[in-house]
Amino acid sequence: MKYGHFDDRNKEYIIQKPDTPYPWINYLGSEEFFGLISNTAGGYSFYKDASKRRLTRYRYNNVPTDAGGRYYYIYEKGEYFSPAWAPQKSNLDSYQCRHGLGYTIIESEKNLLKTEMKFFVPLGDNLEIHQIKIKNLSNEHRKIKLFSFLEFCLYDAEDDMTNFQRNFNTGEVEVDGSTIYHKTEYRERRNHYSFYTVNQEISGFDTDRESFLGLYNSFSNPDVLKTGESNNSIAHGWSPIGSHSLEIELNAGQEKEFIFQLGYIENKEEEKWESKGVINKNKAKKLISKYNSSDKVNKAFKKLSKHWEKLLSSFSIKHPDPKLERMVNIWNQYQNMVTYNLARSASYFESGISRGIGFRDSNQDLLGSAHMIPERVKKRIKDLASTQFEDGSAFHQYQPLTKKGNDKIGSGFNDDPLWLIFAVAAYIKETGDYEILKETVPFNNGKKATIFDHLEASFMHVVNNLGPHNLPLIGHADWNDCLNLSAFSEKPGESFQTVSNKDNSPAESVMIAGMFLTAGPDFVHLSRKMNKNKLAKKAEMALEEMKAAVNKYGRDDEWFVRAYDYYSKPLGTKDNKYAKIFIEPQGFCIMGGIGLKDGFAEKTLDSVNRKLNSEHGLMILDPTIKEYQINMGEVSSYPPGYKENGAIFCHNNPWIMIAETIIGNGERAFEYYSKIAPAYREDISKLHRTEPYVYAQMIAGKDAASFGEAKNSWLTGTAAWNFVAISQWMLGIRPDFDGLKIDPCIPAEWDEYTVIRKFRGCKFKINVKNPKNINKGVEKIFVDGKEIEGQLLKTHDKDESKVEVIMG
Repeated sequence: MKYGHFDDRNKEYIIQKPDTPYPWINYLGSEEFFGLISNTAGGYSFYKDASKRRLTRYRYNNVPTDAGGRYYYIYEKGEYFSPAWAPQKSNLDSYQCRHGLGYTIIESEKNLLKTEMKFFVPLGDNLEIHQIKIKNLSNEHRKIKLFSFLEFCLYDAEDDMTNFQRNFNTGEVEVDGSTIYHKTEYRERRNHYSFYTVNQEISGFDTDRESFLGLYNSFSNPDVLKTGESNNSIAHGWSPIGSHSLEIELNAGQEKEFIFQLGYIENKEEEKWESKGVINKNKAKKLISKYNSSDKVNKAFKKLSKHWEKLLSSFSIKHPDPKLERMVNIWNQYQNMVTYNLARSASYFESGISRGIGFRDSNQDLLGSAHMIPERVKKRIKDLASTQFEDGSAFHQYQPLTKKGNDKIGSGFNDDPLWLIFAVAAYIKETGDYEILKETVPFNNGKKATIFDHLEASFMHVVNNLGPHNLPLIGHADWNDCLNLSAFSEKPGESFQTVSNKDNSPAESVMIAGMFLTAGPDFVHLSRKMNKNKLAKKAEMALEEMKAAVNKYGRDDEWFVRAYDYYSKPLGTKDNKYAKIFIEPQGFCIMGGIGLKDGFAEKTLDSVNRKLNSEHGLMILDPTIKEYQINMGEVSSYPPGYKENGAIFCHNNPWIMIAETIIGNGERAFEYYSKIAPAYREDISKLHRTEPYVYAQMIAGKDAASFGEAKNSWLTGTAAWNFVAISQWMLGIRPDFDGLKIDPCIPAEWDEYTVIRKFRGCKFKINVKNPKNINKGVEKIFVDGKEIEGQLLKTHDKDESKVEVIMG
């Protein structure tokens, strides 16, 4: 069942039923101010950090779901309704929500009133705009009222939902004309406040939640809407809100427009006050005036649209399959930008409280955004490197507001260091900017270091932390946070990721070994570029030793072993009762070059297809674990078929897609791609539940009661890795240190496709023809009509070049 459709021309997903299987959301903002907005205007807003600078309140896991948001009510003659459907669940005559790139538009009709609400964050400023149009479709003159409503969060989102003995006494506001200022704690330790305003004279306001709603009412039936009159309440503690009431007269056929703004302001300490107890509003008034008319807002929206058009112009495909086009050209790259901005910090599944910017997460996300925002990627690499310890380990997360490591999670995830090599190599392959290696970024302890020093520390962290089989020690966990081989947790509520009941654990990870072999050759190349030839030779020897260890201890009969536990017993072998095969090492060991010469790679991938493939994608392990295994940790705490215990963990499906292209199996690679790509799952939206335009982290596996149901959408490394898999390995347009490598691996039935790829100042129009209908192989490449040797497009002075690729 479908709840809407794609509008590829306008780059929108149009939702036509408000009661979607789960709230389908979008993201507003692309710099420092962000908002999450659902298809019925739910969600919340924040500045930089969803934990420490939350502007509006949202209730996770609430009944009804999606409680809290940007609510508007239209009142007429004693009756009222919500033009966004929520929170009243209004019986609208028509409804549609258009989620676009950085904006959402909700349109509806009821009682011959047409409403359009456009929500977006303009570039360069810290505020959210709500552009609202109301049109009278009747033949009569009408008098209506428009009420706004949002609930202020007291900035620290965790404290806001727990510390009521304090918070119910601290709330403070000011009202000046049509602007409501939220200034809780501004009188003491804060130098920031938020505001909510409208560009019209108001007939009333409320800033106290109980006065607006009534103590025992919900958002759907506020007291104020029973009378149609605001109370002009001023919040003193309790729960501050922002609500305006506007009296509106509309002639027959007339439309009026209103601009609401929710913004964030910081003042210098010496400029905090206008007068005693009155906040300095100069910055706010200046910002408000910048967007206080339709012309100004329309100009800002056009600028936002051009911004996204430019970002998406770096890579696009023309192909007979519209689902492939919309994923590659629009939604996958859009999701890549959202994950770049927020890592795993703020979604409808991540509360924005417990997680900051992840070291592993962001380094992977950069793989999908380096072609769009290389300068911002460079800056993020430096931020990430600054959280690294001198021994190569790193804080697992850092807080975006302070850019300091998150002590709650700490370090000890032994895959983390290697992801920095992946990210830096990807950036250099994209830009050719080797100078980044010389840039100074201190270690976490303040010791001076270059980016290359950080990469050396990352590489050597593996070399210096090997176990009894010469395989990398796993630490708390590797990429699979739930494979906790040293936790041995027996207490409810203990964090599997931070508790370690087995000191000096010898548990090892074959997956990290595969990562080491995959990223290692890039480190060798960069070492030579830095004229560190002795280090390069040392690294090559370490790679050879690791390859030998994997070949000796990392293979089962028909696939790669996953790990060795605390007792040095292998996991992920045919002899295990559960979890005989895991997906992760199968992809990375083949990417690292293991098994390509002796046929073991083909045998491994046949095993993956036979044991892990399902109609909804590749499962992370099989068979699922049926009872808690104390030596395996959180992976065994999930019911069979969910999350790391046998779900289709979409993040690692692309590693198998890439492995399949390495051995030349284009059919299987694209089969796996199309099983989890959201546009291909749109027809089963009722089962899938989450948004049909962005990837989810996981889809319930075959042992789950809800096989095929997705969870944890939007913020997932699935986005970047699937873009890498489809763009670089299947379509075969792959950045390399010396140019753009052309190496497609596609289904044999594909006859032709064209890719536009901007690369190092040149726009390449690459037409790939497959006259012999093969999976892999390039016979000839012509650049501007001249045949070249090899498969590498070198950069040159031309702004544009036409490339013809003949497979064969």
